[in-house]
Amino acid sequence: MNALPLSFEFAFEEPNPGLILLPLAARRALDVAGIALSLEAWQGLSLDERRLIAEAGSAAVVPVGTVERLALRARPAPDRIGPRRDPEELPAELAQAVGPRLRDLTLAWPALTPFERYALAKVARSKKAEPEERAARLARACDEILTTRVGHLTHLTPTGDAHMVDVSQKPATARRGVARAFVRMQPETLAALVGGRTPKGDVLAVARVAGIQAAKRTPELIPLCHAVALTGVEVALEPREEPPGVAILATARAFDRTGVEMEALVAAGAAALTLYDMLKAIDRGMSITDLEVVAKSGGRSGDFERKGPA
Repeated sequence: MNALPLSFEFAFEEPNPGLILLPLAARRALDVAGIALSLEAWQGLSLDERRLIAEAGSAAVVPVGTVERLALRARPAPDRIGPRRDPEELPAELAQAVGPRLRDLTLAWPALTPFERYALAKVARSKKAEPEERAARLARACDEILTTRVGHLTHLTPTGDAHMVDVSQKPATARRGVARAFVRMQPETLAALVGGRTPKGDVLAVARVAGIQAAKRTPELIPLCHAVALTGVEVALEPREEPPGVAILATARAFDRTGVEMEALVAAGAAALTLYDMLKAIDRGMSITDLEVVAKSGGRSGDFERKGPA
């Protein structure tokens, strides 16, 4: 009988008693840290050191300092290479390699952990095996990783039917979602808003309350969203001169089993729509743009932060 894999190993990986070989988790840790370690150097580390590096590689965010401290103890000394980021988007090479599993992979990709994404991408681009062997290993990896994802961590069942995800087995954790939007308007409209010369009164105050109220009604608006126990919602509105308009930043917090990105998006969107409603009498040409998630934290999928200007 085969032994169960360790918490940082996949069952599809080749048997590795005593961590003599570098598991995928260790390879990810070293790649993210920008360190190349030979097999001889790896085997020269103590078992505890090897285990700690592998555990670091299975984390949502690799603790680079810890990996560097441990790897630099190896002899021969490791080489420095350019750090390699985890794939965020589905790599084209992986998409091409999975063949008939592409649909499952595409559905499951947003819910995969950074380690799971790395493992699939790494297996797909490996050149150390013959094409047939590599394809067979990738198929085993898909079977192991995707089978537990499709229909459980997406809004589609394996047959493609929409359903509400059962999150009862997930632990409740602190969740945070941040979203933004921008309402672009004529400079004269912005001046009237800032100067308090609008037909319907305090536009910013009403839009702020509308965003907060909307966040609490998210499951009534978005069919497959869960009702979460919101612990706080904040909506900030900032008039800007270039380009003329109002920037909206909505933050939702909860202690629950699922994330609150949708609550943040709904809050930002509702605040933007309310701005339009309150100002349309003087500017029907306004536009709502850049409604997007800025950041999220909490949950198994780890943290996300959008890069680029606010």
